Amino acid sequence: MADDTNDPYASSRIPVTARLFVLKSDISEDFVRASGPGGQNVNKVSTAVQLRFHLSSNETLPEDVKSRAARLAGSRLTLQGEIVLQADRYRTRERNRADALERLIELLRKATEKPKPRKATKPTLGSKKRRLDAKKQRSQIKKMRGRGGRFED
Repeated sequence: MADDTNDPYASSRIPVTARLFVLKSDISEDFVRASGPGGQNVNKVSTAVQLRFHLSSNETLPEDVKSRAARLAGSRLTLQGEIVLQADRYRTRERNRADALERLIELLRKATEKPKPRKATKPTLGSKKRRLDAKKQRSQIKKMRGRGGRFED
């Protein structure tokens, strides 16, 4: 991002990395009643946050990041292409909102990391020799079984 002073959408951006961001319009929040500590307050106030990130309709993230994010989200990804995060760790609505958003950004940051490609390697000469020696030894053990226990070399 260059100069944010000329950008009319700067206030609606949530940074993921130095170059990537998501728009606030891609995120929706619902407040539900939380379980856990809080006394009578738990029964009266909806402090838990159910954050929904519209991954499939997002236009700011590249396709490879979106596919990795979908894989990382696992069961939290709905059939409609939304990532749903439930945050009810804290007693206040504000802290739960911050917690849910932080967890979403962390998931998206992990999705930006490209997996290191596996390089195929050949077995070393020593490992081939050890494998064949172990096979010979096992073969000798099996030859000793059965009728008379013949030993052949």
